[in-house]
Amino acid sequence: MISLGTLAFLAAAGVVAGIIGTAGGITSLVAYPALLAAGLPPVSANVTNSVALLGSGFGSSLRAGKDLRGHSSTLKQWLPITVGFSLVGAAALLLTPGEVFAKIVPWLVVIGSLALLLQPQLRGAMERRGRSLPAAAALSIGALVAVYNGYFGAGSGILMIAVLMLTSEPNLVRANAIKNVVLVAADILPAVLFALSSHLVWWAMWPLLVGSWVGGLIGPSVARRLNPNLLRVAISVCGFVLAAALLLGWM
Repeated sequence: MISLGTLAFLAAAGVVAGIIGTAGGITSLVAYPALLAAGLPPVSANVTNSVALLGSGFGSSLRAGKDLRGHSSTLKQWLPITVGFSLVGAAALLLTPGEVFAKIVPWLVVIGSLALLLQPQLRGAMERRGRSLPAAAALSIGALVAVYNGYFGAGSGILMIAVLMLTSEPNLVRANAIKNVVLVAADILPAVLFALSSHLVWWAMWPLLVGSWVGGLIGPSVARRLNPNLLRVAISVCGFVLAAALLLGWM
C-alpha cells in the first residue's frame, strides 16, 4: 500500500523540480532520484518522470507570454523538429537497449553546459567573424537534442537553451521561455506513447505532476528576478553535476 508520506514526498519533489526546471535548471536532478527513492526501477522512473514533468512545462508555458513576444517565427522553426524527433527518441527508449546512449549522454550534457557557460564568448567570437551558427547545423543539433529529450531528457533543457542562445535569442530569460514552450510541446506525444506502455507508474506520476505544475507556475518569476549571468553559471553548474552523477552511476 502506498503511504501518504510517499505521495507527499513526490508532490514536494515535483514543486522543487518544477521551479528549478522552468527557471532554467534540470528537473530530473530532483524528480528522477525522488522516483528511485520511492521504489521505482530505473526505466519506470524515467518514463514516469517524463510524463509527470509535463506539469512543469504546462505551468511555465502559462507564464511565458511576455518573454515570447516577437518569437513566433522561432517557435514555428523549432516546434516541428523538436516534436517529431522527441517522438523518435521516446520510441527508441521503449524499443532498444540503452547501453550506448548511457555512455554518450554525460558527455552531451557536459558539451551543452560548457556551451551555455561560454555563451557570451562564443557568441562574441561569431559576431566578430560576421557569422552565426549555420541554420542547417543549428537544426541538426536541435534534432539530436530532441531525440535525446524523448529518450532520457535529463539536461535536454540545458542543451536546448545553449542552441537557442547561439542561434535565435541571446537573452537567457527569453531563451529559457522559448525552451519551456518548445519542450513541453515536444513531450506530449512521447507522454502518450509512455502512457500506453507498461512502464508508467500511475500512482507516482500524479503527485509528481501536480507538484511540478505548481513549481512550473513559480519558476518563471524566479528566473526573471535572478541576475542573468549568475543564472547562466548556476544552470551550467547543474549540468556538470548531472554529468558527474551519470558518469558515476548515481542516476
